[in-house]
Order: sequence, then structure tokens, then C-alpha cells
Amino acid sequence: MLRGLRKASSNWLGKAIMAVVMGVLIVSFGIWGIADIFRGFGQSTLAKVGRTEISTNEFRQIYTDRLQQIGRQFGRPLTMDQARAFGFDRQVLQQTIAEAALDEESRRLGLGQSDAETMRVIFADPNFRGVGGGFDPARFQAIIRQYGFTEARYLADQRRVSLRRQLAGTVTAGLEPSKTLLETLNHFQNEKRSIDYVRLGAAQAGTIDPPSPEALAAYFDEHKAQFRAPEYRKIAFVAITPEDIGKWSQVSDEDAKKLFEQRKDSFGTPEKRQVSQIVFPNMEEAQAARSRIASGTSFDDIAKERNLGGTDVDLGLVAKSGILDPAIADAAFALPSGEISQPVQGRFGVALVKVGTIQPAIEPDYASVAPELKKQIASERARNEAASLRDKMEDERGGGASVVEAAQKLGLTAVTIEAVDRSGQTPNGQRVSNIPSGLDVISQAFNSDVGVDNDAISYRGGYVWYDVLGITPPRDRTLDEVKDQVEARWREDQVSNRLRTRATEMVQKLTQGGKLADEAAAAGVKVETAAGFKREDSPAGVPSGAITAAFGTAKDGYGQTPGTGNSEWIVFRVTDISVPPVDLAASDMKKLKDTLVRGMNDEQVAQYVTKLEKDIGTTINEAAVAQVTGANNN
Repeated sequence: MLRGLRKASSNWLGKAIMAVVMGVLIVSFGIWGIADIFRGFGQSTLAKVGRTEISTNEFRQIYTDRLQQIGRQFGRPLTMDQARAFGFDRQVLQQTIAEAALDEESRRLGLGQSDAETMRVIFADPNFRGVGGGFDPARFQAIIRQYGFTEARYLADQRRVSLRRQLAGTVTAGLEPSKTLLETLNHFQNEKRSIDYVRLGAAQAGTIDPPSPEALAAYFDEHKAQFRAPEYRKIAFVAITPEDIGKWSQVSDEDAKKLFEQRKDSFGTPEKRQVSQIVFPNMEEAQAARSRIASGTSFDDIAKERNLGGTDVDLGLVAKSGILDPAIADAAFALPSGEISQPVQGRFGVALVKVGTIQPAIEPDYASVAPELKKQIASERARNEAASLRDKMEDERGGGASVVEAAQKLGLTAVTIEAVDRSGQTPNGQRVSNIPSGLDVISQAFNSDVGVDNDAISYRGGYVWYDVLGITPPRDRTLDEVKDQVEARWREDQVSNRLRTRATEMVQKLTQGGKLADEAAAAGVKVETAAGFKREDSPAGVPSGAITAAFGTAKDGYGQTPGTGNSEWIVFRVTDISVPPVDLAASDMKKLKDTLVRGMNDEQVAQYVTKLEKDIGTTINEAAVAQVTGANNN
């Protein structure tokens, strides 16, 4: 786009047109700016749930955060169009409104949660545990930053989440699946069946004479769409990734040792201490408690008097960095083992701190971390070099150069694919082999066009540029072009039709009293057995269609089903059906029950939220939703 603007404004006519365009934009900004002041709800508020207003900017932040999270899971960014195609826009909107309804109800009921309880929940979150199993502040900060949170915003968010859980827990308390439901599901999941079966293949179809020219032409006319040539595109791309550029073996020990000294603290194991604390609402109560301890009252007795349990007092074996409150951390790591501090003014109150076991720090060894350090240095250098090449590539592209021209000028290798369809196959039916694993350049190229200046694709920490050089539209092939394929498909259909007919005749004989072994001998095939399989099982060599058909057939009943491909048909008899008794104490039944309870809880909460939204009153500004999600761009 930028390259197009530069080209467009390179002469007097282009400059005049660009001046008019910019003038229109300035006027439109002015109009929309004034309109936004006077339209109130229509522009600044996206939804209203009771007294809670969800602003357009607030939802845009939520929606952008969720899109980025999904993009990280996919390994590439998700476009607005793709998100709407998946229904992601409505899911996020519904979730945001549901959360607002629960928050509104929490306020109405006067629910609350202290800072100390919020911190306790965060400390107990397994996602924030470090190598030693305790809370890791560095990991905590890294994770919340990754998802776009500041510490204050995350604490506020977690407080709201906890209150929502209180409501949800109250609504779902006591929900239990009935014994009848458990027995029915047990029957469905654990029922086992056994079958005897035969495979009818091409040999049982008999001799298939070659088709006459007229028959082949007629078949081709009826199935012409199956042999249609797809759209092909000629594309060129160039990739720049740190992995291709970086070479850790070229990093010197001198450079690695410098980095080691800078990060020395992060490689070793820091000193850890068993820390306990009692938090008081004010300095007077803390000082009184400290005086009683000095007179012989134990630290644990003081905690019991205040109805504090182990998790309320014990911070565990932690490093200094693992204690969020700096004042508490300083006090704890200044005391000798077994000592109790004087009152300490912390972030959440005044505390008495006790230190138990002290685990000394372990100094790191350079030799043990040198390879990893060198890889980090090489990776960092490669990222810098990749960024430099990216800037140069963008400059060349901005100057009007194609991907191939820019790559040649910068000494990079461009890959050109002469013809490829959407599935990644060339006209001869082979897969394209010179596209790196995980690079989705083909679908990107099919969403572009010849002459379009495409944005670079993020790939393995680097970038990929591509051009669509040509488009060959889809077309109907002639019979002469695909005669061999048409004849092969015709033969497959003939075999399949004959096998279906023979299987039908065989099942009729069996239901009239015939024996499967006799019919198998007459057909020149053997009887095979599959025993004790469940609905979801995949016994070796048994087509999935036979498993499905067996569970739709009564005991001692016969059936038929397609096998693998068009040249196989299965005829079977159900020889046994068994359903194990329900043992509610068994581990698999406990898992099934837990799954059912979660489903029932989810359904109950969904109904509760729907009722809340209706009672509280919910209004949605669809125009604002379309603006945020990009629906009004189409």
C-alpha cells in the first residue's frame, strides 16, 4: 500500500489527487469527531448491562487481546475476517456481556474480596510457580505482560473473577447427575461388541471389460466436474529467519562470559527461607502481639487466636524475590533462623515476620551454561540482523522492487513456484516441496492478486515476503487430457457397484438361514473376527464404517458396509454384545461423573447469566460492534 501511495504521488497529477483525498479525510475526521461528541451512547458505548457501560474502547482492548491470544495459539496472527468466520467476534461479545452481568450482580449483592485474599489466590496459581514449585514473581510478570496486563489491572481482574466464581459456585452447588443418566452413558461408552466378517474385494467383482469409447465419453460428461483443473498461481517468496542466520558456534567465550556476569543471579539458585507472617490491621495491635511473644506467647498461638490457618500464615520456602511486599522481604531476609521481627509496615497491613529454615544460595558455574548462553547471543544477533534485513527489504519494496528483485539486490534467495493450487499441489499432482514447514504462504497468495503489495508474514521470529506473479483460472479439461484418470475412476465405480450388489445378495442369503462360513468359501474369502471393541475403538484392519454399522445391528444380525476405498465391501454378523455393570466407585466412572458435573454446571451458569441479562437489562450497539470487529469494512 505504501509503495502504491509513493508511486501515485510521484507526478503532478498524482499529487493533486492525493491532496484531494487527504482533504476529504480531514473533513471526514472533523465530521465524525463532532458527531461523536453529540451521539453519546451511539458512539462511545458499545453495550450497557444494567448500570454498567462497556465502552467501545474497552471492548476494542478486550477483543484485540483475545485475538492476539488466539494468534499465539495458532502460531500466526488471526485477521478480522477470519475471526468473524469462526464466530469469534460474537463469542467475545457474549462473554464480555456475561462477565458484566455477573459483576453487576456482585455489586448488587455487596460481595467483596480483600487484597490479601486476592494475593493468596494469585500465589496459589500453579501457572506462576517456578522451578522450585513456589511462586515466581518474574514468571508472574512475564505471563501477565504476555497477555497484555499490568500488575494493577491483573489484580483487579482477578478480584472480579473470584467474585464471579462465588456467584457461579452458589448457583451450581449440589448439582449431581442421576444414576439413570450415569448408567445410560456407561452403556453407551462401555458397551462392547464382537463380529465375524468377510471382505469382498476386486477379485469378487469379477472381470471388468474396458469401457467402449461411447460409455467412457458419457461417464466423463456426467462427472466432468471431478476432473476440472483447479486455479493455479505462480508465486515467489523470500524468507528471513533468525534460525537461518544465527550460528552459535561462532560466539566467543569472551562474549558468553560477559553475558554470564550480567545474568549471574538468574543462573544460580538464590537463598531461600521458610517465612511465616501474621498481618495486623494497625501498628498498635502488632506491637501488642510482639510484646506478648517477648513474654513467652508463641507465634503459632497468636495466629490461632486470630483464626489464621496455615495458608494464611505460611509463605513457604521462598526466595527474596518471591515475596511481593518489599518491606516483608527485607525483614525476612535480615533475620537469623528462628527469629521473629518487630512490626513491619507492609503493603497490606502491619506484619510480624518469622524465619525458619534457611537454604543457602548456590553459585552458578559458567561451563554448565555456556552453550545456552552462546545460543542466546547468536539468536539475539540473528534477530538484529533479521530486523536490519527486514528494513532493507521494506525499503526496496517501497521503492517499487518485486520480491525477486529485492532479494537479488540484498543477496537473498527467492523461491519461485511456477504453478500451485490451493491444496499445495502442482499440475502433475505432486506436493510442493520447497516451502518451509509451517509457512502458510499458499493460502496467503490465494487471498491476494497479481500486482498487490502484500504485507510480510511473520514466520519463526522472522519475515516472509511474497508476490503473486500469475494466475491460471480453473477450467474444464478435455477427455483426451484426463482419459487415463477417467477410465480408472469408471473402473472403480464398476467394481464398487458389483461389490455392493454381491454384498446385498449375500446378506439376503444369510438372513434366510445361510452360514457366513459357507458364503465366504463360495466367494473365495476367509472369515475374520473383531472381538470386544467399543464405539470409539479402531481395531487393526477393521474399517471404521464396520464398527459404526455393528453398533446399529442386533445380536446375531447381519449387515453390510463399504470398506476401505471403492474396491472393498464388508459383510458381517454381530456375534456378541456385552455391557459391563456400573461401578460408581471405579476411576473411569468418577471421571465420567466429573465431566457430567462440569457440563451441568456450565449449563446452569449459562441459564443464570441469561436470566440476569434479561432482568438487569442489556442493550447492544451493533454499529459499534461492527466497527470494532471490522464487519463494517465489507
